[in-house]
Amino acid sequence: MSGKISEYSALLRAKKISSVELTKAYLDEIEKSDKKYNAFVSIDPERALKAAAAADEAIKRGEGGLLTGIPYGVKNNIAEKGVVTDCCSRILNGYRPTYNAAVIEKLNAEYAVPLGKNNMDEFAMGSSTETSVYGATFNPVNTAYVPGGSSGGGAAAVRAGMAAFALGSDTGGSVRQPAAFTGIVGLKPTYGAVSRYGLIAYGSSLDQIGPLTTSVRDAAIVYDAVRGADKRDMTSSPLSRTASDKLTGDVKKLRIGYPKEYFEGIDPEVKQIVESAFSFYRKAGAEIKEVSVPALKSALPAYYIIACAEASSNLGRYDGIRYGYRATDYDDVNEMIMKTRSEGFGKEVKRRIMLGTYVLSAGYFDAYYKQALRVRESVSEAMRALFDSVDVLLTPVAPTTAFPLNYTAENMIETYMSDFCTVPVNIAGLPAVSLPAGNASSNLPVGMQLIGARFTEDVVLNAAYAFETEHPVNIDMGVRI
Repeated sequence: MSGKISEYSALLRAKKISSVELTKAYLDEIEKSDKKYNAFVSIDPERALKAAAAADEAIKRGEGGLLTGIPYGVKNNIAEKGVVTDCCSRILNGYRPTYNAAVIEKLNAEYAVPLGKNNMDEFAMGSSTETSVYGATFNPVNTAYVPGGSSGGGAAAVRAGMAAFALGSDTGGSVRQPAAFTGIVGLKPTYGAVSRYGLIAYGSSLDQIGPLTTSVRDAAIVYDAVRGADKRDMTSSPLSRTASDKLTGDVKKLRIGYPKEYFEGIDPEVKQIVESAFSFYRKAGAEIKEVSVPALKSALPAYYIIACAEASSNLGRYDGIRYGYRATDYDDVNEMIMKTRSEGFGKEVKRRIMLGTYVLSAGYFDAYYKQALRVRESVSEAMRALFDSVDVLLTPVAPTTAFPLNYTAENMIETYMSDFCTVPVNIAGLPAVSLPAGNASSNLPVGMQLIGARFTEDVVLNAAYAFETEHPVNIDMGVRI
């Protein structure tokens, strides 16, 4: 399965289409279809067509790469100079960054074509893309269901054929879970493999930018373009390595772990579909080993304590003084800040800020936050130890298929619990990819997750590529060239 990027890049290089033509086709598709999905919160046709024209000139000069001339969507928490980047929150109303995120700089250097900003859960806090100030995004597979979150706008745009790829961010599963719910591919890189400079922070020790694409090869292409160390992000690392040139599909002697804790509490149909992938890998020559990680059961509560604590700290800067929304009726600066934050943040964000503030407060810091850090280290050590005996882990992405619309608001705790398959990867800073494993009887997609040791994106993506090659997914929606 080649994917949109691979397909269009070949056509552009052969001069069979131009980037301007391709970009116009995507803009037309957004105009026609996004009323149904609400995947984009802003589009800038003039900027997109200007970038496309520059890409065409670069191709004529023999410059650029595989992403030259390819239209894409950007999650609304990734800074683009002069473009409203408000995290789908009232508190950042009208905020236009004065700089580009590192990933945008890299894509600009490749002459990729930004179409606009994708919808998301407010400040990336959610699993359904229903907490956005711009309203919910709808799953293109079935609009009665959510596309997942928090990068649901990007996932919906890619699935509906309104963008060749999208950039998302993953703090506890926010790239992988939407990919699973919409039947596409989502890669969460190793923490530090991709610079976070210009990513508006939710949980700084957990956040990572990753691509949403229609194929594994496309995910590898985008990853290769945006990876690498950045002196502006002290957590970024020079240890990442290329992945798109390692996609052979050969998994002979690959050691694949079956972590039994990941398959507990999973919907029986989802479990059966994901487990069937082990049969494929066994026939392809891989070695399947059952492994156990009891510490995983502690990962979810530790994640929510750490993520909310970091959110409380990171979101403390939004006070109405320097930029964004400001309350209009107040008597003094303290009341102004209080009213601004009360009116500017949505319910879910306020809930997580309050929880984070509580666990960081005197009297509770040791009991909750410091204990969560200890649990995090034990989970990380347990996950790292697994890769002494296996090369990758194969797990579900989520315990169910996509939620119905409005389900999250009525089943909040159950929705939080549904992250237990994805958060251990963020806790341990590991790479993981979500790819389609099949469809449930409801015809909703089921995603499977392949997890690797740090900086083994090439191994993880090659294992995914092997499965995808034998189980291609036909996404017959959107732009046709």
